[in-house]
Amino acid sequence: MATAAAASASEAEAEPKAGPKAEGEEAEAKEARTRRKVLSRAVAAATYKTVGPEWDQQEEGVSESDGDEEYAMASSAESSPGEYEWEYDEEEKNQLEIERLEEQLSINVYDYNCHVDLIRLLRLEGELTKVRMARQKMSEIFPLTEELWLEWLHDEISMALDGLDREHVYDLFEKAVKDYICPNIWLEYGQYSVGGIGQKGGLEKVRSVFERALSSVGLHMTKGLAIWEAYREFESAVVEAARLEKVHSLFRRQLAIPLYDMEATFAEYEEWSEDPIPESVIQNYNKALQQLEKYKPYEETLLQAEAPRLAEYQAYIDFEMKIGDPARIQLIFERALVENCLVPDLWIRYSQYLDRQLKVKDLVLSVHSRAVRNCPWTVALWSRYLLAMERHGVDHRVISVTFEKALSAGFIQATDYVEIWQAYLDYLRRRVDFKQDSSKELEELRSAFARALEYLKQEVEERFSESGDPSCLIMQNWARIEARLCNNMQKARELWDSIMTKGNAKYANMWLEYYNLERAHGDTQHCRKALHRAVQCTSDYPEHVCEVLLTMERTEGTLEDWDIAVQKTETRLARVNEQRIKAAEKEAALAQQEEEKAEQRKRARAEKKALKKKKTARGLDKSRAGEDEEEEWGDDEEEQPSKRRRVENSVPPAGEAEPGPEADPGLSGSSAPAAAEPPSEQKEQRAAARRRDVPKVLHDSSKDGVTVFVSNLPYGLREPAATLRPLFEACGDVVEVRPIFSNRGDFRGYCYVEFKEEAVALRALELDRQTVEGRPMFVSPCVDKSKNPDFKVFRYSTALEKHKLFVSGLPFSCTKEELEEICKAHGTVKDIRLVTNRAGKPKGLAYVEYENESQASQAVLKMDGMTIKENVIKVAISNPPQRKAPEKPEARKAPGGAMVPRQIYGARGKGRTQLSLLPRALHRPSATAAQAENGPAPPPAATEVPKMSNADFAKLLLRK
Repeated sequence: MATAAAASASEAEAEPKAGPKAEGEEAEAKEARTRRKVLSRAVAAATYKTVGPEWDQQEEGVSESDGDEEYAMASSAESSPGEYEWEYDEEEKNQLEIERLEEQLSINVYDYNCHVDLIRLLRLEGELTKVRMARQKMSEIFPLTEELWLEWLHDEISMALDGLDREHVYDLFEKAVKDYICPNIWLEYGQYSVGGIGQKGGLEKVRSVFERALSSVGLHMTKGLAIWEAYREFESAVVEAARLEKVHSLFRRQLAIPLYDMEATFAEYEEWSEDPIPESVIQNYNKALQQLEKYKPYEETLLQAEAPRLAEYQAYIDFEMKIGDPARIQLIFERALVENCLVPDLWIRYSQYLDRQLKVKDLVLSVHSRAVRNCPWTVALWSRYLLAMERHGVDHRVISVTFEKALSAGFIQATDYVEIWQAYLDYLRRRVDFKQDSSKELEELRSAFARALEYLKQEVEERFSESGDPSCLIMQNWARIEARLCNNMQKARELWDSIMTKGNAKYANMWLEYYNLERAHGDTQHCRKALHRAVQCTSDYPEHVCEVLLTMERTEGTLEDWDIAVQKTETRLARVNEQRIKAAEKEAALAQQEEEKAEQRKRARAEKKALKKKKTARGLDKSRAGEDEEEEWGDDEEEQPSKRRRVENSVPPAGEAEPGPEADPGLSGSSAPAAAEPPSEQKEQRAAARRRDVPKVLHDSSKDGVTVFVSNLPYGLREPAATLRPLFEACGDVVEVRPIFSNRGDFRGYCYVEFKEEAVALRALELDRQTVEGRPMFVSPCVDKSKNPDFKVFRYSTALEKHKLFVSGLPFSCTKEELEEICKAHGTVKDIRLVTNRAGKPKGLAYVEYENESQASQAVLKMDGMTIKENVIKVAISNPPQRKAPEKPEARKAPGGAMVPRQIYGARGKGRTQLSLLPRALHRPSATAAQAENGPAPPPAATEVPKMSNADFAKLLLRK
């Protein structure tokens, strides 16, 4: 049918065009597009008739009637352009999209989704030559899935007309069965080969295909049965008496293997066989049944789980490894890789097993090749591939080509390029015969070292803003080879000079490495020169370098050398000690400042306690008067410490007015009470009654298992229990919601929720981060950390996650849905987390988790530098910097010999506001006697503030 459509199209093309020249060209272009469309539809219709109803014609959007209708339309020489207007627009869009995809592939040939989209569009447009080339290019870079191979094979089968076309299809089948273990492809291969049985050698070809299929997937418990049955049916159809024994052999071989529906196969054999089944066959059958019972739990687990079922396959692999059958181990690895082909660790484990156990060249190299095609971004797979090729004696040119492919694979870290270069340079070094002064291999090694350094400097540093080799490991390795194996110390010294100029001269270990190389392969003069330079340049451990220099001069140097070494080391150490003293003074000053701040906080707390006692003793009115008196001698421009210590985002309790600007104290103390608006007596009574009604309930730690701790709630929540109960009742029965209040009756922003059952408490943890009145609520297990110090609360990972992206610079108005819409164009998005502060406000940051590393690396390349709502975002692989652990307070010597503590922070770390919490009286200058009367004069800045007891503070604050 495809041939007929092509012939009709040719006839239509030969018909003359009417009208002016311009109109004729336009009509010719439209007819060409129509013919191409007809050819595509005709091929699809022919495929349907050839393959049968199982071919998915919905995928192509075509039916047999559609093909005939298009065929009739193309046969017409004169057609109305309006009938094809919608197709014209659609084809124009497809052509533009095809051009865009081709351009994108020219930039990044490793874009898997781009390949798939291009093949789909070309196939839809009927570009048979182009779609064949596109498929060929993709198969050279990536292994194709079972669905892609079957689609390609069905297209080629529908167009195969002669023996040459059949051989081409055979070649495609051979490529298909090498990518993954696919029983359906083997079954298609066997059935297609049956169609060529009439050709020369056709019978042997069919049997060869089926035997290879049995070797590959015959042990597959759930899908291997179809291969056995197809092979038996073929042999049964061959009209030869000698073939009966072949069918007997197939039955006996199959019954000795544990497969699903073995009982039905055994019954079929009993019915088919005219003779009684031999006892040996029955024994093998019973043994296979016993084995099947052992494998069934793992197979049933796979059937019940959802793809990709990595954990289930890992357990199955462990089970097979214990049994130790190589064929079954290989099969279960292959089955796992069909669904987890983008998991590098699984490929590494599989290739490691083959390298250490089977050691079959073709099998090992095939698996390594498939591994790097599936996960080209994983440098460990490339390194193992190079080692395997060297181990099995692959030609040097092939190894070099493989290395070049690795460089263009698109690693996601600069250090990955350093690792692959080291692996290749190690291989080149092992090829060199260093007994010869000069050889082709040695020159190739040196040129490779030079190229590696240039590559890291230009290509890698331009992409990652770092070379990936700050310690110059490649250059160090080159210097060792030149010194130890080539006896070329001059070249080694040049390399080490270059190493030191790249920021490594300040490290003692780098100088000692160079010194040891000179000691082993150089001379004393250069050792001394290296150590003298080290003494001047080292900043991390200068004492160690000085000690090494003095040790060398003590054993080998002259008196003059000794004097010079002593002078240099003493001068250097004196300068280092001076620098350390300055640093210690600075650190001590910072520690002193922190001590003063801590002391101020203590005094502020004492002041607050004194005020509370005063209010309790004299009542609210007297306490107001006391505050007015305090304002009378307080600083004019500062608020009272008690007023400044207000929790952020808190709401004042009912009955207590928020102080406004008119409440600030003036210059005279008598005007302050008049300016402020005191609460009415009724409000005071209600507030006092509310404070008295707050229940004092102690937490029962025995109920921690059925209790969750809820924090970060709004402080102004009026009825916390009534608000939270409906939220948590959705998880199960709630026994009690117990909010925590302060002594004044203010809600403290957290509570305990007790349930009847522990399972309900576990479900309640899923409400973590749910918004309550504009703030994210934190829900965590109720655990006493004093009794369970090892308990770890949930924390997001701070390690490198190659499948997760960190996005910064987002506009605050960007929503999760908007970001997901952008990110899903580059792969399957598993999760998106917008980073917010404790109040639930966005910080312009996000973490985007993709399904695998490949999609994440592609997203980095495409999204980094993208503009979203006029904001330019930055995108990188998630790798949070390591947080420095806070230093423990420990004593250090000050320059004067006194012991001063390290920098100490308060319980909340560094204060955000850095406010002084000393009473205002202590801040006032002591220039006049009148100021001294209101309180003790402040001490000089260089002296320590005299310590005061709580009673002293109370007297100070109550003075009138």
